[in-house]
Amino acid sequence: MKRQTIADLSLLMVTFVWGATFVVVQNAISFLEPLSFNAVRFSLAGLLLLAWMATASRPLFGQLSWRVIGAGAWMGLWLFCGYAFQTIGLLYTTSSKAGFITGLSVVLVPLFSFLILKQKPSVNAVVGAALAAFGLYWLTGGAELSFNQGDFFVFLCAVSFAMHIIVTGRYSSQHSTMLLTMVQIFAVGILCFFFAFWFEDAAQMWNMAVLRRPEVWGALAVTSLLATTAAFLIQTAVQKYTTPAHVALIFAMEPVFAALTAYLWAGERLSPSAWLGGAAILAGMIFAELPSMRLWGRRWREKRNIPS
Repeated sequence: MKRQTIADLSLLMVTFVWGATFVVVQNAISFLEPLSFNAVRFSLAGLLLLAWMATASRPLFGQLSWRVIGAGAWMGLWLFCGYAFQTIGLLYTTSSKAGFITGLSVVLVPLFSFLILKQKPSVNAVVGAALAAFGLYWLTGGAELSFNQGDFFVFLCAVSFAMHIIVTGRYSSQHSTMLLTMVQIFAVGILCFFFAFWFEDAAQMWNMAVLRRPEVWGALAVTSLLATTAAFLIQTAVQKYTTPAHVALIFAMEPVFAALTAYLWAGERLSPSAWLGGAAILAGMIFAELPSMRLWGRRWREKRNIPS
């Protein structure tokens, strides 16, 4: 089997885990409040990644500096906002809708790149954003708009994840990816602990009666071990064997897996208009990441040795 095929299948498995976490997290936060859940999740993930680095990548610690910590903390702030808003939103909306709305981050990135970095978006990005906006309208009820508070929180999550992608793009080429990831994961854990003490019953984080519940420890195992630590290590190991376009299209499957697992495990049902909206959002995500027609034409001419 080709390395690229193995890489694509590995990334598809990672995407499935990410999609499946919507329903398992939704079950867990019925017993452990959202910020408390994320505090435990990201602390465990950070410790696992720290242990892995201590055994497999110890020389990286020599590159740790205040600049790396500052960059990782800034990335962690946006990652914290994304996961906090997403987890809170899951208290009030369905896993299926949350998955599709979160996917809007893919089409928000070109918009924010234009507003913040003054990078002109491609035609594909504009069309993809229009499709996603149409999809969000139908996903949340169409003419009978039912955009509830959970949908609003998850939309803020999509905005935060889009900003995280932009900030990551700025710093990822300047510092070690592994160090940045470890710092931002710990930053998310610390921020979640801080806000959990302010807004939640933080004592539940070490209440063994709560942590022993299968819904809670199962969700913590899936999210900290599989969806964070293992997913990052797999992505780092195999992404060099495939193309960015493949990666973007594979990651666009996350909301589909979220809807599928919500249907199979939680019995969630989407209305016909919601399915139409979800399909439009998925199409917008894919279209925004496809090469432009001009690039397709140039590649076609290059293969046939046709001058431009």
